[in-house]
Amino acid sequence: MPASWAEMPGLAVLEENRRTNKGLVESQVLSLSYGKVIVKPVEKQRGLVPESYEGYQVLDPGDIVVRPTDLQNDQTSIRVGHVRDRGIITSAYIGVRPRGEWTDGYAFHYLAVVDSSKRIYGMGSGLRQQLGWGDLKRMPCLVPPAEEQVAIVKYVAHANARIDKAIAAKRRLIALVSECSAQTARQVLSGRAARNVELDSGDRVPWLGQIPRAWEALPLKRLAKLRSGAGFPVDRQARSGEEIPFFRVSDMGLTGNEVFLANCDSTVSRDEASELGAVVFDADSIAFPKVGGALLTNKRRILGQASCLDNNLMGANFYGLERDYAFEIMKLVDLSDIAKPGPVPAVGQGDVGRIVVPVPSLQEQSDLVEELRDSERELTSTATVAMREIALLHEFRTRLVADVVTGQVDVRAIAATLPDAPTTIDEAVPELDDALEEALGESEE
Repeated sequence: MPASWAEMPGLAVLEENRRTNKGLVESQVLSLSYGKVIVKPVEKQRGLVPESYEGYQVLDPGDIVVRPTDLQNDQTSIRVGHVRDRGIITSAYIGVRPRGEWTDGYAFHYLAVVDSSKRIYGMGSGLRQQLGWGDLKRMPCLVPPAEEQVAIVKYVAHANARIDKAIAAKRRLIALVSECSAQTARQVLSGRAARNVELDSGDRVPWLGQIPRAWEALPLKRLAKLRSGAGFPVDRQARSGEEIPFFRVSDMGLTGNEVFLANCDSTVSRDEASELGAVVFDADSIAFPKVGGALLTNKRRILGQASCLDNNLMGANFYGLERDYAFEIMKLVDLSDIAKPGPVPAVGQGDVGRIVVPVPSLQEQSDLVEELRDSERELTSTATVAMREIALLHEFRTRLVADVVTGQVDVRAIAATLPDAPTTIDEAVPELDDALEEALGESEE
């Protein structure tokens, strides 16, 4: 560390928050979400909520929240947040405020670096490696001179603003690509992209529009065998005692527009699956969530045998549609439109069965999928590059902030030339739109 910096234990620069919400003096509930302490809307305060908020802790702007639980099993969450609004948060979190020679801005960045550098996972104790105030108060902490802390906080704010603007621009590009991809899919899969196709007298699919005269419009219940998690259907490939790949909703992952199974290592026996109320389906089946949202599919054809889903999903074996065509068609269906209203919108087997889809001949279905994949290849490549660039920007931010906060990079001279307040991302949106339009125009030329 720089010679002008000091090293002190956490107890010298932090104090534990001990203020509880006794007498319900505060009603605004806070939540730690993706590294930000946000005000939790009243409409989202449902589910596992306490009978009383008296046991919650009261936080003020400038305080810092650390989520201390389950360090051993969860090494990806962002665990440190900076409080901007007065409110209450669960006492399961550690609330601290800077004291002595630490400013709240530098204190937050330092603790965030302890988290992002994974140093926090070497701390804590117990079976599930839980962090406590005792770990934080003994933690070695760097203490730059006061004026250098101000310079560091100022520089990091400007760096974060610029990186956020770059990430927002790439996310807007991905959203545009996704919108263009969906429009292309609707044109191709409805037959409107083909030349010399008679649409005037063809059937109409309610959510897609007119389809060619030679095609049919049929409900899914006539084209697929839907399997719900209620009960356990006998499957010829699922013999008693056989270990079957088992997928939960938590195993599902999403990258770009492709949904995949992130964890294919879990297995259960047929009897265990029956006790779980799971559903067996073939490896070429498509699976639907029972709540409104994205379509899920098993893309792992290598499995070959029957797979098993938990009862939050339903499977569909198609016998009137080619599998890849069915997958592409169902990606266009907005399940939230058919979901039953309620606190958690639900999609049942009957709801999915009533969805009407266009049905060309099997050969046409294969041709349409090939045409769609060819037309989307460049779009997919653009989105993939943008997602990779976003990941690199996050990595760059993590390394840059760590180097600045720990004194590996001296930013005092640069910070002295910067204005006091960086441009916020809200102010940058019009600029991003102009820049994005210009970039797209250049690419078209």
